[in-house]
Amino acid sequence: MSACPVTDVSTVEPLPVLGRDVLVPLVTGGEVTYAALDYAASAPALQRVWDDVAAYAPYYGSVHRGAGYLSQLSTDLFEKSRADVAGFLGCRPDDQVLFTRSTTDSLNLLAAVLPPRTRVFVFETEHHAALLPWERRPDVEVTYLDAPRTPGQAVDTLERALAARQPYGPALVCVTGASNVTGELWPVRELAAAAHAHGARIVLDAAQLAPHHPVDIAELDVDWAAFSGHKLYAPFGAGVLAGRADWLQEAGPYLAGGGASRAVSRRADGGVDVEWHRTAARHEAGSPNVIGAYALAAACTALTEAGFDRLVERERRLVAAVRDGLARVPGVRVLSLFGDDAPRVGVISFVVEGWNSSHFAAALSAEYGIGVRDGLFCAHPLVRTLLGGEPDAPGECGAPDEGQSLNAIRVSFGAGTPDEHIERFTGAVQELVEKGARWRYRTENGRCVPDPSAA
Repeated sequence: MSACPVTDVSTVEPLPVLGRDVLVPLVTGGEVTYAALDYAASAPALQRVWDDVAAYAPYYGSVHRGAGYLSQLSTDLFEKSRADVAGFLGCRPDDQVLFTRSTTDSLNLLAAVLPPRTRVFVFETEHHAALLPWERRPDVEVTYLDAPRTPGQAVDTLERALAARQPYGPALVCVTGASNVTGELWPVRELAAAAHAHGARIVLDAAQLAPHHPVDIAELDVDWAAFSGHKLYAPFGAGVLAGRADWLQEAGPYLAGGGASRAVSRRADGGVDVEWHRTAARHEAGSPNVIGAYALAAACTALTEAGFDRLVERERRLVAAVRDGLARVPGVRVLSLFGDDAPRVGVISFVVEGWNSSHFAAALSAEYGIGVRDGLFCAHPLVRTLLGGEPDAPGECGAPDEGQSLNAIRVSFGAGTPDEHIERFTGAVQELVEKGARWRYRTENGRCVPDPSAA
């Protein structure tokens, strides 16, 4: 029996994305191709997706209720997009795919349809999109779980919390697939098994996982998954909530209006009776974002056809290159919950001794044309836990404002990242630490920016 071929990831090219040739000015003079290394916030759109959307745009029309040709075509495209997303996520036959505005919108929708008196269990390590929606339901009790330090501890912590819940009623666990701060992969399959063993359901926040790694709802055995198009190389504002239909069908619509209602009639007392749809339309009131949904589905198709396994292997090589580069620079500490050997996607956060994080990020941008992110990354409890209460060191911009002292720098990348961007980033970090910034910076509206008077 012959051995399986091994992919030579050094020959796998990055996928073409919009903005790959954009030139940006440097404060030190000249221009350089922009290195977009903030994929965890919003990834650049794939050129393939943009081309697909542009080809459809002249045929754009209203959906579901139009008799004209363009409306019929748009309706077919919208529903095919739903089917394509279901295939991308490995949905079960009875699962529903709902189009939303974002992961945040998806999880707020799920929070709105929870049965009364549901107990929600969520780790403090979650992005705010997964941490906060449940508090808006006064009839829902939320249990926040401490940050685990190993995947096994995460499972143990959840099992103990579920076993102790009283009274025994509906319960939901919310967990990320990959941290938006550390990039570390969470033990989703094991957490799902623990949840189901204790009669609970589980929703996967796949916002950071889906762009970097295949997500299969059936194989992971999660009840729902949520993710956003803007992190999956798609433009426009669309997201997805996919999974079990029963809670969605039993609750009132997320929004009341046209499209969600199947029939409306006046009552004798002057009110109205409404029969709501039991399909995904129940929670998609109003005119849907057809182009956004199509763009998201086109990104799913593009990633699949590009060979997701090949992209994953290439990204692992980029992750190793970044981590090796940062490890060579004294005073740089990479943030991690599960340790250096934990598998992760292309999201890495770090701090630099003696540097204000905003100052460091500003210098990367202004002097090297590199775009990263600094701050708490909408995961304040997690970042503060990882930093252990260490204040951001004063830099040339001065100490951060009180209450905003725990900050980090995040570099993130993916299928469209060239090797050169990674090499430029690691070289810039080393040069800034060894030689300092070449420009003077000042604080403006709470952020470090280049000082024009230094010219």
